[in-house]
Amino acid sequence: MTTAVSPFRFFDAQVARRERLGPSMVRITFAGEQLADFAGGGRDQSFSLFLPHPGQPAPVVPTEAGDGWFARWRAMDPSVRGVMRSYTVRRQRRELAELDVDFALHGTGAPAGRTPAGPAARWAAGARPGDRVKLLGPAVEDNKSVGFRPPLGTDWVLLTADETALPAAAGILSWLPAGTRAKVWIEVPHAGDIQDLGTEADAEITWIPRGGGRLLDAVRAAELPGGRPYAWIAGESGTVRALRRHLVGERGFDRRSVNFTGYWRLGASEEDLRAEAAAA
Repeated sequence: MTTAVSPFRFFDAQVARRERLGPSMVRITFAGEQLADFAGGGRDQSFSLFLPHPGQPAPVVPTEAGDGWFARWRAMDPSVRGVMRSYTVRRQRRELAELDVDFALHGTGAPAGRTPAGPAARWAAGARPGDRVKLLGPAVEDNKSVGFRPPLGTDWVLLTADETALPAAAGILSWLPAGTRAKVWIEVPHAGDIQDLGTEADAEITWIPRGGGRLLDAVRAAELPGGRPYAWIAGESGTVRALRRHLVGERGFDRRSVNFTGYWRLGASEEDLRAEAAAA
C-alpha cells in the first residue's frame, strides 16, 4: 500500500540575517536544517509564515500540516496562536538550508493618526538573528502555491506588481528562460525602493514611484507587442481587478491567459480577508 505524501509541511526556522533594501523593504534570511527539504518551485512560490506574539519564544501552531490544520489553528485563542501571513520566496539556497523573504514595511514609523503597521511589518522591522518562526511550505516542487504558469505557445509575458508583489515578480524574472520577451511594471512607494532585478529574459522594466504616476495609467498608455500574451498581475485587489478588466475588456486578452492575485486590499487586514474567504 502506497501512502500519499502531503504536498505541504511545517518547517522550523530562525532569522539568520537581515538587509535593508530601501526605505520600504527589508530582506530577512531564514535558516534551519529543515529548510533543506523546503521544495520551492521558484517563480512566485508562496508559503504561510507564522510569527510569535510579543513575549513568545516561538509561534504556536498546530503540530501537523495535514487535513484540518487550518480549522485547528482558527480554533486556537487569537492572542496565543501564531500570527499567520502569506509571503513569497525571494531566493532559496537549499544547499545552505536558507531562504530569503522580502517584507514591505507598511506603516512602520508612521506618525500618529496614520494607518499603523501590521504585526508582520512590525516583526520584520525589529527582527534579529535567532528569532524563531515557522513556515508552512511545499514538500514537492510542483505545488499549487506556484501561480505563474504560462502555457505552451506564449509569445510574450506581461507582469505588474506593487511592493507587496515585487518579490514574486523578481522571482518570475529570474526564472524566465533567456530571450523571453517581457513587459514589466512595478509600483513602489519611493524611488529608493527601486532594485536591480537579475533576469536573462528580454525584459523592459518600468518602475513607478508612488506619487509620480499610477500603475493602471502606465499600462493603459503602453504599446504592447503582438502575438499571444500571458499576463501575471498582483498587488492591491482593487488595482488588480482594474488591470484585469483593462487587459481582457480593452486589450482583448483571453481571460484564461491572465493570472491575477490580490495580495492585499485597501482597508482590510489579512485576518479580514481570510474570514471572508472562510465564510464564502
